[in-house]
Amino acid sequence: MTSEQDKTLKGLQVAIQMEIDGKEYYLKASRESGNELGKKLLEKLASEEDSHRQRFEQIYNAIKDKRGWPTTDFQPDGGKTLRTIFARATDQMSAKAKTPATELAAIQTAMSMENKTFDYYTRQGSGATHDTEREFYYAVAGEEKEHYLILLDYYEYLKDPAAWFVQKEHPSLDGG
Repeated sequence: MTSEQDKTLKGLQVAIQMEIDGKEYYLKASRESGNELGKKLLEKLASEEDSHRQRFEQIYNAIKDKRGWPTTDFQPDGGKTLRTIFARATDQMSAKAKTPATELAAIQTAMSMENKTFDYYTRQGSGATHDTEREFYYAVAGEEKEHYLILLDYYEYLKDPAAWFVQKEHPSLDGG
């Protein structure tokens, strides 16, 4: 019979591997990206995945050493850092930029990965037995959702920069 500790450790192992895989994917996609915005954004996402992994490993070690679920000081910034990188880069880019299909496909894959981690962390939070565990999983899930939304924004920008600029800048088309 599997103990609650074993179940928690197994869930944390899955989370750690997801974050490792995410970091590796983002670093690879960054190297293959054809523009500076993509490189910077993907590198920052890799860094955030690594930060998540480190926190999961700390929790894993505390539980493995039978100290229980530790209090975490995880305070996601709600995607502010990533949005700042994105905003600065788009201010300097043209609305007529061309993007290869491979870059669009890479971002779609990244969006799918973020959705999967969001779903996993939400399920883990729902099944949590401790408030600190539940709060942590929900906080990380929220950050993964922000990653998805930022990637979606980037995807829309890459797909049609002119339409993206119109949507984001809300220009007046009244002729006046």
